[in-house]
Amino acid sequence: MILHPRPSAIVAALYTLRDLDVDVAVMHGPAGCSFKHSRLLEEDGMHVLTTAMNESNFVFGGHDSLVSVLRKAEEMFQPRLMGVVGTCSSMIIGEDLNRAIEDSGVSCSVIAVNVHAGYRDNTTGVILTLESAYKAGIISIAEFERQKRILDAATKIEKEVGAASRNYIPPSKGDSRIDVAKRLLELINMGKKGVCVLNAKKETAFMFADILRALNRVAAPAQIVNIANLDSTIGLSKIRGYSVRIIEELAAEGIRIDHIIGGLDEYPIAGEKAAALIRSNYPNCDFVVLLGVPHAVPLRSYGINTEVFSVTNGPRTVQPLKWLGHDHVVLEIDLHPKTMGATGIIPSEFGDMLQKLSS
Repeated sequence: MILHPRPSAIVAALYTLRDLDVDVAVMHGPAGCSFKHSRLLEEDGMHVLTTAMNESNFVFGGHDSLVSVLRKAEEMFQPRLMGVVGTCSSMIIGEDLNRAIEDSGVSCSVIAVNVHAGYRDNTTGVILTLESAYKAGIISIAEFERQKRILDAATKIEKEVGAASRNYIPPSKGDSRIDVAKRLLELINMGKKGVCVLNAKKETAFMFADILRALNRVAAPAQIVNIANLDSTIGLSKIRGYSVRIIEELAAEGIRIDHIIGGLDEYPIAGEKAAALIRSNYPNCDFVVLLGVPHAVPLRSYGINTEVFSVTNGPRTVQPLKWLGHDHVVLEIDLHPKTMGATGIIPSEFGDMLQKLSS
């Protein structure tokens, strides 16, 4: 039993539609359902509409409202691809999303996602969306199966060492950025050598990459080995594009990624690759900096006992990282909203702190 709030499968479905380059997503439910995330996703270029189901619809159904909104969406935005997302309200009364899509007569392709917020794992919303995309011919069966394996791994990590690993995990703001930055700079000024691992989830990489960039700016070129899940040949095209832009920006400053360990959707499995790589190639490194999803990099279980600096954006992942034996844990507050709609690397608070203290 998890007592603290957890992410919703409905929201996960919405983000997955965004990743599939859907132009318009229609929420078939009350106007307030997933309001905050819907607004954020609109900043990232996907129009999010609602059928605004009310008390009458809960009793008599919202079929006609969905048909009407689909037609209006096509008229307003001329989308190439749309998505319809179920909610608790529409799923409980058994609304037939596919029938409404057919009755609307819209000419574009539409992905129907029969999802609600009652699933134990939010990744179920992702899997349901990708399954519908596969059935609609948007992605291949091979890509669907690859994504499902990754999502199963992500769920396992969260339950074993992440925010779903205990009944209740108190939120935390992490260690003092100033103190952690000073300690990291102390090691760098002593000539110590370290490994920086960027193991980030999708668009969050735009800010975590800034910390990698800052670390390389304040250290000598030979001091830092860079490992990152920035493979631009794997995954959905939108996410591959993130990797391309980040690598280009880093390269413009002469910052090189020494080892690529997977794509930006592969953080649940890329972390283990990073740990194995450090153990085999850099067993005597003086420190490791983990950015993005640090709890997916099992350093201690690989016998790596060096000093560990972790930067996360989850208040409820701070304590689990401490339980894993990470020496310093820093929280980048409000990172996710800041990276929505990003087209390049975004300044981070910890990266800024590193550079100010080093000057």
